[in-house]
Amino acid sequence: MNQENTGAAAQLDARARDFSVLFSSTPRGARLARLLAAEQLRSWGLPWEAAAQIVAELAANAATHGRLPGRSFRLALHAAHGTLRIEVTDTRGDRRPVRREPGAEDETDRGLLLVAALADRWGVAEDRFPRKIVWAELGFGSPEPGAPCSGGARGH
Repeated sequence: MNQENTGAAAQLDARARDFSVLFSSTPRGARLARLLAAEQLRSWGLPWEAAAQIVAELAANAATHGRLPGRSFRLALHAAHGTLRIEVTDTRGDRRPVRREPGAEDETDRGLLLVAALADRWGVAEDRFPRKIVWAELGFGSPEPGAPCSGGARGH
């Protein structure tokens, strides 16, 4: 682990941090979610590049597949104990995301593959009907020996 990430882990453990904002379920709302998430993580002194890409993919999915006219999606960031949890909540609980294996010529269906590659863990949780939460977690501390890189949902 490089020194920058070690410092980020120590800072992350110093106190829990939360950020939560509603965005319009539009491409513009998804872009704004990515930009504000990156800025918030930079202001916390945390590595932001992978997290911003995850936010971009989850927000784009919420704006595209989780959209109901007049309804927003929520981005929440929670940083504590060496982990950043990213949550995107939309109002289409009836539409759960499906990770697909796109063909070589396909120009879509790569978002969740990217999330899975960048995140330590990710999943979907039910929220109060009709909402769902798609979440991803990134660790900034040293992994414990033998710890798996991906797994099930942690408590919510």
